[in-house]
Amino acid sequence: MRVVFMGTPDFAVSTLDRLHENGHDVVLVITQPDKKRGRGKKVSFPPVKERALELGIEVFQPSKINKEESVEKLREANLDVIVVTAFGQLVSQQILDLPKYGCINVHASLLPYYRGAAPINWAIINGEKESGVTTMMMARGLDSGDMLLKAKVNIGEEETAGELYDRLKELGANLLVETLNKLENGALLAEEQNHDIATYAPIMDKSLGHIDFSKSCKEIKNLVRGTQPWPGCYCEYKDNKIKIYKVDYETGQFNGEVGQILSANSDGIKVKCNDGIIAIKELQMPGKRRMNIKEFLAGNTVEIGSKLK
Repeated sequence: MRVVFMGTPDFAVSTLDRLHENGHDVVLVITQPDKKRGRGKKVSFPPVKERALELGIEVFQPSKINKEESVEKLREANLDVIVVTAFGQLVSQQILDLPKYGCINVHASLLPYYRGAAPINWAIINGEKESGVTTMMMARGLDSGDMLLKAKVNIGEEETAGELYDRLKELGANLLVETLNKLENGALLAEEQNHDIATYAPIMDKSLGHIDFSKSCKEIKNLVRGTQPWPGCYCEYKDNKIKIYKVDYETGQFNGEVGQILSANSDGIKVKCNDGIIAIKELQMPGKRRMNIKEFLAGNTVEIGSKLK
């Protein structure tokens, strides 16, 4: 198949690699424009662009994919199919209608659940036990097209969003190749999503990571797992913003006020929450490196009875 690939972050690189390895003719890669990052404002390429250049594939970076210039570029590609994985722009119906086999999206959830920008994070934050990837025919609505294939995985009790991300990007890449092979052979039957039960995974921001100790132990732990590696969880201790990387918990009745530090030892900094205690196992103080609890307590004192906010 002659493929135009649209993708931007690291998650999409595995799919591009798998297409290339399995003999599909990727004639064009479309990705988001380069960005300036850091204090030096150094130009940074999207991961997909870096990989496409290594593979010798032409790269096109429109600021707006639906402009006539972009549509004409796609027409010239004489493509069979467009594959989209975490591209970052919505495409017009005009583009959806171009390819012989349509536009296929790889989405990191079991649709119709967790449509939107951050399905991996929200699945963990909401305490889901399983996740997966879905390939679908793209439509004008947000992740609302007919489903093609699915692959499921169980979510580990300690698994972070970053760890699940790494598993799903490989799963999605393999599922996409299987989808294209079956599509070309006429062996696929699309299934309409049940729109009535659809849920959404909105874009995340840094404020999401603020820990509210009035919530349950499980909710707090899921938030810590689901915001790793970004945007991360945090709380305040004596006007210092502390980043929290790993916690455990114990439910039950404990004396103290919500947010109050009850003890601090090698088992963790234990903080009262709604239905028990949260034990902080890994953390980072401002200007310091990330440390486990033993390292932290070796060089820092914690005031028992003070509050985290």
